[in-house]
Amino acid sequence: MPLGPDLVGQRSETVRRANLGAIVRELHLRGPQSRSELVARTGLTRTAIRALIGELVAGDLFLEERGAPVGQPGRPSPLVRPREAGVVVLAVSIAVDSLAAALVGIGGEPIASVRIPRPRGHLSLDAIVEDLRELVSGLPVDAHRAAIIGIGVAMAGLVRRDDGSVSSAPNLGWRDAPLGERLPAAFGLDVPIHVANEADLAAVAELRRGAARGADDLLLIWGEVGVGGGIIVDGKPLTGVAGYAGEVGHMPVNPGGATCGCGSIGCWETEIGERALLRLAGRPVDGGPDEVDALLRAAAEGEPGALVALAHVGRWVGIGLSGLVNLLNPRVIVLGGLFARAYSYMEPAILAELDRLALRGPRELARIAPGALDVDAPLLGAAELALEPFLADPAARLGPRAQLVAAAGA
Repeated sequence: MPLGPDLVGQRSETVRRANLGAIVRELHLRGPQSRSELVARTGLTRTAIRALIGELVAGDLFLEERGAPVGQPGRPSPLVRPREAGVVVLAVSIAVDSLAAALVGIGGEPIASVRIPRPRGHLSLDAIVEDLRELVSGLPVDAHRAAIIGIGVAMAGLVRRDDGSVSSAPNLGWRDAPLGERLPAAFGLDVPIHVANEADLAAVAELRRGAARGADDLLLIWGEVGVGGGIIVDGKPLTGVAGYAGEVGHMPVNPGGATCGCGSIGCWETEIGERALLRLAGRPVDGGPDEVDALLRAAAEGEPGALVALAHVGRWVGIGLSGLVNLLNPRVIVLGGLFARAYSYMEPAILAELDRLALRGPRELARIAPGALDVDAPLLGAAELALEPFLADPAARLGPRAQLVAAAGA
């Protein structure tokens, strides 16, 4: 049965919005491109690309510039790039030892950012919300207020995604903390707020911007004081029913091991976390980043105690990874945070255990790499989280001028 005119119009609009999303996502992930490159990468016609780019330019979200000559006859294809302040999100990272915030635009580049250390005794929800208020006040929020479309928050804890509540954050002493409920007053912005686990977001950042670019199946292990995991399957984050998936630090690996901050016994975190490493090296277990940096300097100078401690932790990293490789069959394993900084010292022990314990098939397919984004991975992942609704439907952000351009081209 033929479609009525209303249904044809609805379907046409759906296609247009999807095509706009494909173009914007391509430019966001790969950077400025010519119209010709966008034709090749999206599969859209030159006519469609020209019309849709016209909408994005008219909406003050993107710019077109004269393309560079490529040694071929004819005029070079115009280069399309995001306007720096066309769309902006506020990204925030709440870690045990630090707080960070950044304003980030399309393309994932921070416009401005700030990071401060935070005393470990300064742990209450009230204190952190107040610290965030002061931290964000140091960014040029007012200058970009009209362009800010959302806030992404990376949290070192078990986060329920539907409301941003922190079910558990053992290393902060939190349980059932209503973080998402408290954040709007801290930021003073009337935009959506999205809260997620820091390792989940670090995985997204490393996939889009870092060590796992080009891969669709990723396992990220994030280690600082605690240990978390981010899992991406077929290009999509694996978050579980409520967003709790990926808590690999609390896999039981040693029934005769130490008590974990979560209350269980022998969690993977008790064997490979920061405190375990410092204890093995004979250093203060609550010494934080300064002691870890000192330990790594000692290892670089060949100190036997430091090298033995790093190798011991590396062995346990490899043991835990072996089970995860067998379970998830990832294309890339990214070790971030502490594990990225210490990777060169842990690598032989990690690889030895993987080769010994993992099944040959999935082991041969898994590439292992230290994270490329350092401590900023969760922060950049938080920006990606806040940008996602725009990437999925940029048409919702286009103003009347762009709508006139679209109507003229219809």
